[in-house]
Amino acid sequence: MSNPSFEVSFHDDPAVLKAAATDDFSGHVVPRSWRSSRGSLSMAWLSVFSAMFWLVFPQTLALAVGVRDTLIGMVLAAVVISVAAAIVVPYAARTGTSLAMFSRRLMGYWGGALVSLLVAVTALYYCAFETSIISIAFHEYVGTLPLPVWYLLAVAVAVALAFGGVRVWLDKFNAWLLPVYVVGIVAAVVWAVAEFGYDSAWISYMPARPVTTVGPGWVLSFSGYLSQLVFIMYLWDFARMSRTQHATYHARVTFGLPFWLVTFVLNGLAGLFLAQTIDIRGAFSETSAVFALISLMGFAGVLLVWVTQSRINTTNFYVASLNLQAFGSRALRWFRPRYVWAAVAGVLVYVLMLADVIGFLLTALNYQTVFVAAWMAIACVHIVRSRTAPSSAAADEFRPGRLTLLNPAGLTSWLCSAAVGVLLLAFAGDFGATWAIIIVLPLAAALYALLDRWQPVGRAVLVRPGDLREEVEDAWAARIKCARCAQSYVAYEMDRDPANEDRA
Repeated sequence: MSNPSFEVSFHDDPAVLKAAATDDFSGHVVPRSWRSSRGSLSMAWLSVFSAMFWLVFPQTLALAVGVRDTLIGMVLAAVVISVAAAIVVPYAARTGTSLAMFSRRLMGYWGGALVSLLVAVTALYYCAFETSIISIAFHEYVGTLPLPVWYLLAVAVAVALAFGGVRVWLDKFNAWLLPVYVVGIVAAVVWAVAEFGYDSAWISYMPARPVTTVGPGWVLSFSGYLSQLVFIMYLWDFARMSRTQHATYHARVTFGLPFWLVTFVLNGLAGLFLAQTIDIRGAFSETSAVFALISLMGFAGVLLVWVTQSRINTTNFYVASLNLQAFGSRALRWFRPRYVWAAVAGVLVYVLMLADVIGFLLTALNYQTVFVAAWMAIACVHIVRSRTAPSSAAADEFRPGRLTLLNPAGLTSWLCSAAVGVLLLAFAGDFGATWAIIIVLPLAAALYALLDRWQPVGRAVLVRPGDLREEVEDAWAARIKCARCAQSYVAYEMDRDPANEDRA
């Protein structure tokens, strides 16, 4: 019996494009006709370049191990993260898959939902941190309204700014505000010198009583900056928007070492200088640093804080909504557009801010970083191995009907290596705090390499006849109409549905 016929076209479905303006093909492969230009994608991603965290975190480390070791650690972490990006970016650009879709292959259809939940929760935590800083800044400078009202206003604005997609809004918004951030940071440094003078001792600062570390101080700094490996998961959903001919450039520049050096080192140097120059009252923290900046610059300081936090929050809310949508559609069977999930993210963030659980969130993030690091190591091993796999199609498979519900190799290596990291953090004291994430990375990579090699392909990828990719001449050029939703998507992501009489 022959398979049912299907409707093929060679142009984008207008209804699909209309939804893509806000959804960015969330839940679908990004067709090559919808990819962003090199400049557009670079501007959208540069939102990550600005955050009060990049200014404050280096001083937190310097208070523990000194400026020299802090700088060494941040440079080493930038190198590691850029190597991971060099592996991930070309793959995401080639396949057009989202982080959630790729994670199905690593962990299985249901296992991949756990990854989506992890990223969504992490992004929500960051949303709560960054939005609270905006609220506190306006509350400090303007007063008048209670802090919970400023929380509500800040969340509402942040959610609205994240409604648009990468190529129709986020790129333009962040391009407009990038010069404001750069000029603002330069102005803050100049203002600080004019107000307090310049003392070169800041670059050689060493605390009178460094914290206890198991190993050189730079290892603690290196480990601290490796906690930012979550941005490898973030950048996946941006890199899939890259045109294939620009993938090498983005891997080397946009998401590569130049970006991480500028983000970590330039921001870090500015933050270290400001923290040791301007008058900061009380214990050093992100909040006390914001108060000091406002005291120094007045409304210009408030504006700088808003620009800084709003830029990175567009990425935080964008990633949170994408992964909430991916988790909700699979685990909850609740299918809604991305902008609805952005609103859901806003509600969750507001609740977190009202609950005043920032201290708890910081602790939770500390443990989540080992899960993130383990996932990244596994992803890199899988991508590298897929280049030499006998069947690259099986290695790249992401379609639900061709994957097992759980991938034993991926899940076992991920959860076991992350569990080791959690135990080290919880019970190994200074050793765990310094080395946990550094140990988890090679452990997860080695476990996955061994288990995936021993595991039969059929435990991860199902062998089924009737592949629509093989029934069209060019799986990227052809669009096939879905029998369920009546919308057309690239053949590369389409499949026959056994539950619907093998229709497309």
